[in-house]
Amino acid sequence: MQNPRIIISGGGTGGHIFPAVSIANAIKSLRPDAEILFVGAMDRMEMQRVPQAGYKIVGLPVKGLIRPLWNPKNIGILIDFLKSKRLVRKIIRDFKPNVAVGVGGYASAATLNAAYDLGIPCLIQEQNSFAGLTNKTLARKASKICVAYEGMERFFPADRILLTGNPVRQNLLSPSLNKEEACAHFSFNSNTPTVLLIGGSLGARTLNESVLHSLKEIKDSNVQFIWQTGSYYKEHIAQEIQKHGQPSNLYVTDFIRSMDMAYKAADLVISRAGASSISELCLLGKPSIFVPSPNVAEDHQTHNAMALVRKDAALIVKDSEAEDKLIPLALKTVKDTPLLNSLGKNALSMAFVNSDQKIAQEVLQLIVNK
Repeated sequence: MQNPRIIISGGGTGGHIFPAVSIANAIKSLRPDAEILFVGAMDRMEMQRVPQAGYKIVGLPVKGLIRPLWNPKNIGILIDFLKSKRLVRKIIRDFKPNVAVGVGGYASAATLNAAYDLGIPCLIQEQNSFAGLTNKTLARKASKICVAYEGMERFFPADRILLTGNPVRQNLLSPSLNKEEACAHFSFNSNTPTVLLIGGSLGARTLNESVLHSLKEIKDSNVQFIWQTGSYYKEHIAQEIQKHGQPSNLYVTDFIRSMDMAYKAADLVISRAGASSISELCLLGKPSIFVPSPNVAEDHQTHNAMALVRKDAALIVKDSEAEDKLIPLALKTVKDTPLLNSLGKNALSMAFVNSDQKIAQEVLQLIVNK
């Protein structure tokens, strides 16, 4: 097999982009001669993040379906999908890929449909415990389906499922980093309990409002908070902090560039329940409180979180109850050392190691099989 050529498609959120880039990096580590082309959706974050990772990407004018599905606006979305599928056919004829990989998101549906029609073997990677509409639709066309949770036979053909876990950002696993250095990065004391609060790559309004609602409780506690607000909420948060004052034990930033530092400093993590975040927290053995987003298709974040909660590997707070309950629960939990140890140990038991390498090997094997 000379110069394997691979298309990777998907995106829309960091939860799709990070796994996609991790898979690409793993393929390149196994086959440095591999040529990889990404296909994403125009005006979505993959159009910036993928080139930053060193890969070429082509954008499609594709958008997600609007719920309910009979919304008249979906007619225009269907037209864009068909237009995107035609564009992908041209991309495939020009690039001549040996295999196509879909990681979920708007673009992967058009890309893998076109690839399948042209006889290109396809692999899909489903990050969530409750499969999304795109991957459920693509499953019958995929040669292999890589999943992160057990019991996915209820969505996909059992004979094509591989339990690989979700690829995570490998730089998070730095063995040389210690907690003292990590806390110092945020001007914090390593002997004081520390909570990390992250709302995903774009931030989360509910998590931010929960912190603002409990600024006095945070100030009066002997607990440090690292708070990623998200760039969308940056100005609003700055105004509120200026109005009420910033506690000295609250570190505020719109985006954490050194997530390895933040995770290492944290004794407890508060997070949305996106698949990539959960996979990272399991691999790191971090005690967590999840606040699933109610604004995602099929409520898959609740399903993701409950997969851990049922195994005593995390706690959960409903989005609608977070403003009143989240910070009090965090302040109580972060000081409960036996509970933290138990949550962390159980989360670590659910982790998958080298998921990116396993998926990359399956991608390359599809080329050999063909």
